[in-house]
Amino acid sequence: MRYLYLHGFASGPTSSKAAYFRERFGEWGLALEAPDLTSGDFAHLTITSQLAVVERTLAGQAACLIGSSLGGYLAALYAARHPEVARVVLMAPAFGFARRWPLRLGEQAVQRWRETGWLTVYHYARKAEARVHYALLEDGLRYEDFPAVAQPVLIFHGTRDEVVPASFSQDFRALHPHAELRLLDSGHELTDVLEPMWQETRRFLRLRA
Repeated sequence: MRYLYLHGFASGPTSSKAAYFRERFGEWGLALEAPDLTSGDFAHLTITSQLAVVERTLAGQAACLIGSSLGGYLAALYAARHPEVARVVLMAPAFGFARRWPLRLGEQAVQRWRETGWLTVYHYARKAEARVHYALLEDGLRYEDFPAVAQPVLIFHGTRDEVVPASFSQDFRALHPHAELRLLDSGHELTDVLEPMWQETRRFLRLRA
């Protein structure tokens, strides 16, 4: 069984959560892989291109997926299309990714993004501003807000999340009664609840040293 961590938007495989979980997995003698979902080209990032990275990485092998924010949404999309995925852990998953941009930026800002082709955002991994093309949103609209994940799912979501409201995970849970939802007193990053998330993740994935 392989274990894959999918990082969030404008983040990377060396994020604090990725590093924390990689270390915890290592203590159990297990490898947690974290591919760069941008393939070194953040400017032309799309949902389709990121799913392709996951597909190339796993090459049809059985795996458990852990995803944070956009990575959580990607994990759900991938699992819904790949029955060889065994279990899925989602942290503040960015369900409704494309639909939420106008709500977050405002209609005028999205219109400028469409007209100019580019949006400038803060890239947390680079610690600098970076541009991303409108193709990200255009491509994202091709995908469903709430993927039909048949596999066991564990979701962590902060009740104080102002980036992706916890109501999106609650809506997903309503559509997927088999999913476990843990609402935590935290924000979007969830970095202050890493230990309880790890303990729950270890139980859910049935990890053995």
